[in-house]
Amino acid sequence: MPADPLSATFAALADPTRRAILSRLALGETSVLELAKPFDMSLPAISKHLKVLEHAGLISRGREAQWRPCRIAPVSFKQADQWLGGFRRFWDESFARLDGVLEDMKVEEKAKSKSKVSVKRNVRAKKEK
Repeated sequence: MPADPLSATFAALADPTRRAILSRLALGETSVLELAKPFDMSLPAISKHLKVLEHAGLISRGREAQWRPCRIAPVSFKQADQWLGGFRRFWDESFARLDGVLEDMKVEEKAKSKSKVSVKRNVRAKKEK
């Protein structure tokens, strides 16, 4: 594994094919041949993607006779999730502030709407006199 495992994790996740492979592996372990089926690429190309994922610590590959099962290795995901956790707090606080601003805007809009209604009533009352 590289000196900076987080960089390897995000570099591996940057490719849509590798993300699709991980999505499939989230359903359970499977063979390289099964992983390759939905992609319009050669088996060696799929193997290169698997090597990148394995190097990043996102998957592990085994060997059982002729079957080469691949499975998700959760350690690198956990590290990425922990790193992203600090940003999650930032976004939660930002959205909470935005909710407050939107609520204030709704209150102001209701107040404006009520004052327009009362002005219209006053104008009608003056016309009727």
